[in-house]
Amino acid sequence: MFSIIRGRPFRRIIINVVAASALLTQSLPSQACTGIRLIAKDGSVVHARTLEFGLDLKSNVLVIPRGYARTGETPDGARGLAYTSKYASVGANGVDLPYLFDGLNEKGLAVGTFYFPTTAGYMPYSAADAGRTLAPWQVGSYLLENFANVDEVKANIDKIVVPDVVFKAWGFSPPVHYVVHDETGQSIVIEYVGGKLNVMDNPLGVMTNSPAFDWHMTNLRNFVNLTVVNASPVKLGTITLVPTGMGSGMHGVPGDFTPPSRFVRAAIYSASVLPSDTGQDAVLQAFHVLNQFDIPKGAARDHEKDEHGNVIADYTLWTSANDLKARRFYIRTYDNSQIRSVDLMSQDLDAKDITTFSTDGQEVIVPLTKK
Repeated sequence: MFSIIRGRPFRRIIINVVAASALLTQSLPSQACTGIRLIAKDGSVVHARTLEFGLDLKSNVLVIPRGYARTGETPDGARGLAYTSKYASVGANGVDLPYLFDGLNEKGLAVGTFYFPTTAGYMPYSAADAGRTLAPWQVGSYLLENFANVDEVKANIDKIVVPDVVFKAWGFSPPVHYVVHDETGQSIVIEYVGGKLNVMDNPLGVMTNSPAFDWHMTNLRNFVNLTVVNASPVKLGTITLVPTGMGSGMHGVPGDFTPPSRFVRAAIYSASVLPSDTGQDAVLQAFHVLNQFDIPKGAARDHEKDEHGNVIADYTLWTSANDLKARRFYIRTYDNSQIRSVDLMSQDLDAKDITTFSTDGQEVIVPLTKK
């Protein structure tokens, strides 16, 4: 079960001091996040993803109520876009920010923020833009709190300005891009590259990191030979070569942790799994698919250690799933693989402040019982 922390003054908290201090003293490796979309037989749409980082981001699950006041951050410290949330939302944050890195709203819209290093290039900014400006880490919550479906996002995303805004705890502007899904199954990717906004349809519902999304879609053409069906025996002279076992049709699927390889695997696995009957079945199926992308500590690391001699290694901090029909958010963490959930529609959607559910906790090993 989650433990609930009520009435935390998120309007006054920007960054948890302890977490920020830790971030300042360490180098930040690139996230290796992977996202998928599954659609059940009953029409339920599930957006699921992993979140990787080189240190614990201290994520919790937040419920953002309707009518919550927001102010965007700008490069020059001026007051950015001001609004109040139209829709309530639920999802996971990081470093005690009152913004969701991944989640869904009461209308069945889901948004995921993914790291986008070496490729992100945000929009130009002038003082005249301040009133419609948001920092990159604020965009996901902005979409959830203002729009009901992908069509509304498409129609309004060009009305905001998203420039480089330095995240003070890290000393730079975090490069990110976004995937958006709605309960009809529509999916888009939002990227800022070379100072321009790019909005692209995402027919497979898959997301990873750099390069740009259209590059990943083109790269899929290099793997047209892969199939979930086992390869047939091949006659070579007088010898018949028989596959060594199950899965031979997938021989050659890239298995490393790089974004292009993970994109290929995510596209293949999410498109090939047998369809689930219900949304809850699809949630559990999504967690099984994302097992293929779980990174243990130390398996993906930087060449150099940090200034304190610590190994800098990405690992899977948490894996989440969003059932867009049931309006339910699910999460499991590196330290606790028990899947926990929050039903958005059972919360007080008109609460006066953010409700926080702690994701702390260690794995509990339960002894088997006799039949």
